[in-house]
Amino acid sequence: MTAGKHDNVTQQYDIETLGVRAGVHRTPFGEHAEALFLTSSFVFENAAQAAARFAGEDEGFVYSRYTNPTVQAFEERLAALEGAECAVATSSGMAAILGCVMGLMKAGEHIVVSRSVFGATMQLFNNLLARFGIETTYVSPTDPDEWAAAVRPNTRLFFAETPSNPVMEIVDIGALGEIARRCGAKLVVDNCFCSPAIQRPIDLGADIVIHSATKYLDGQGRVMGGAVLGERAVVKDPLTTFLRNAGATLSPFNAWVVLKGLETLKIRMDAQSATAAALATWLEAHPSVRRVHYPGLASHPQHALAMRQQRTGGAIVSFEVEGGREAAWKVVDATRMISITANLGDTKSTITHPASTTHGRLKPEARAASGIGEGLLRVSVGLESVGDLQGDLARGLS
Repeated sequence: MTAGKHDNVTQQYDIETLGVRAGVHRTPFGEHAEALFLTSSFVFENAAQAAARFAGEDEGFVYSRYTNPTVQAFEERLAALEGAECAVATSSGMAAILGCVMGLMKAGEHIVVSRSVFGATMQLFNNLLARFGIETTYVSPTDPDEWAAAVRPNTRLFFAETPSNPVMEIVDIGALGEIARRCGAKLVVDNCFCSPAIQRPIDLGADIVIHSATKYLDGQGRVMGGAVLGERAVVKDPLTTFLRNAGATLSPFNAWVVLKGLETLKIRMDAQSATAAALATWLEAHPSVRRVHYPGLASHPQHALAMRQQRTGGAIVSFEVEGGREAAWKVVDATRMISITANLGDTKSTITHPASTTHGRLKPEARAASGIGEGLLRVSVGLESVGDLQGDLARGLS
């Protein structure tokens, strides 16, 4: 591909500009929109070039399982948004976590994980990676001393979500980064809830960033995708090797869809965060709501830390209702507009009951340790008006 004068933006433009301009490589046809390369393989000029490509001596494309121009464009744009040296795209957010661990760890090594992470992430560590000799210790996301105390000689990674799913606990990224560096481990931060429009973990001290592109990066609930970002020496070769041999690959079509989603990421996140803040304030004053979990509220235990790390409080609001599961399900079932689905990050608002859905496979004691009670509900705030969202929730809260 030949680049035009505006292609492959590398300068430190603002995030709005990077979301539109980074990662563009125009073909000789001079297309304005990003090209979609739906091909499984690439043709070589001769046998010598084919051999060089397969040996990694020529940087051209080989096979779309691990090299594709559209996927590369997505990787470059997301890396620019996150302030990372490179990104490696995967087929989903869970594939990104799996690839990160399998690419950087081996049997007999140890990982320290926040006990407040997505239910499927816990299942991955507890049931799958444990079978291959990777040990996991869970600690409080908000107590750096617990992380330091959990370190062993074979600890290789720290893994955390911030804000956490679903109770919105905030991890002190800088403090954990320092602890990880002292023990020779890498700090991995799942930035799914904030996206680079709100938070850039690498700037705050993280080594590696994980994304489920399925969520805010796409922003409209259309496709699956994921990514791992960080320094080239840490991320690129191990993760590309993993994809080349394991095949958890992002399709070119999905990469193209998310590329278009990144163009509106900043304006979507600003609008959805503003609505979420207003909804959280309303819920906090409602007599049927026992507690609201939203980092933008002054009542949040880590509000000050959140506002140092994040531009806004984000677009996820979790809240607890009086009356346990029966009362929570009543709120869910009374909605007429908000979508009842466990996905998040969509322009359409969604609601879910974590204890019976996203974290339903965890043991009750594990849910309790993560603060997930039977009365907890999680709302991913979309682009509807805050008045309509309040009206839809009020029906079940009354």
